[in-house]
Amino acid sequence: MIRLKVQGRAESYELNPSKIIALGLNYRDHIAESVSVKIKGFTAEIPDEPILFPKTPNVLIGPEEAIIIPAFLKDYHFKEPRVDYEAELAIIIKDRCKNVAVEQALDHIFGYTCMNDVSQRNIQNSDRSGWFRGKSLDTFGPVGPQIVLQKDLPNVQDLRIRCRLNGKTVQDANTGDMIFDIPAIIAFVSRNFTLMPGDIITTGTPSGVGPLKHGDLVEVEVEGIGILKNPVVEE
Repeated sequence: MIRLKVQGRAESYELNPSKIIALGLNYRDHIAESVSVKIKGFTAEIPDEPILFPKTPNVLIGPEEAIIIPAFLKDYHFKEPRVDYEAELAIIIKDRCKNVAVEQALDHIFGYTCMNDVSQRNIQNSDRSGWFRGKSLDTFGPVGPQIVLQKDLPNVQDLRIRCRLNGKTVQDANTGDMIFDIPAIIAFVSRNFTLMPGDIITTGTPSGVGPLKHGDLVEVEVEGIGILKNPVVEE
């Protein structure tokens, strides 16, 4: 559980989701990139429906908190250890909902924030059970710097999204480049799972993903929301 300020409100919001549902392969340029970096389960084909995977709530940290690269990873002796950043727009659900129609989807959104879908690629590619563990290590889900309410971000499908690593821009795209837009995402996810207040849906990352190391500073910026900054440290 973390608390984030809400733009335009005096009180903060306690973010304690029952679940975090993430999308893979939701930007065309990232699909091509993912094939080149050999991410397990990725192909060059445009998906017919959203590709979902879980992140567990223990990943959540706030602005300025450290992304921690776990010490146990050294026990694997990976030839090329890789923990990646992934800049994303995250949706926070407002109320309990199921089987939401596309036309009513935005009515069930409390607000939006930035998220860094930090990913341990070696485990993501090697675990027989899939992406679960490599996506859900402690601190692998920074969010912030604030929540912007749905009503205050009417152009959510036309926002610039960027990531900077140590001041250098490494990702630069627009939420309009998503394959599945936000109403379609909510409709699809809610068909599969009952959504609860505070649940998070993170909407995929554009191209430019890359590795993090001890001492880095990674920034995720979404237009209209702000800049989420997190240092990176080895445990």
